Amino acid sequence: MDLEEMQQRAIEIHRLYDELNRRDRRVWRTDEFMLGFVGDVGDLAKLVMAEEGARENPGGRPALEHELADCLWSVLILAHLYHVDLADAFDRTMAELKTSIAAQLTDPSDQPRLQSK
Repeated sequence: MDLEEMQQRAIEIHRLYDELNRRDRRVWRTDEFMLGFVGDVGDLAKLVMAEEGARENPGGRPALEHELADCLWSVLILAHLYHVDLADAFDRTMAELKTSIAAQLTDPSDQPRLQSK
């Protein structure tokens, strides 16, 4: 599945949530999606700690996979809500990072200096 397909599936779920929320409560505002994402990232942090043995994880690997997917869903929906072309933004950002990191790796002024005695 490519990014466009993932985003379309995420939007489909977003629309279903809106329908459910209209019936039961109210539709979430964009800032509430961001707060939900922050909560998911907190849950993901706990699961990563569990994967590293720092805490218990009764949900095991499936819980980690689920939370990673939840976080990805939130990013895809936030990009949709803010009209961000995520593929383009990702490509640009990775190109910028590659250029920056490569420059740091080849710039002699960034290399540790040996102490003379």
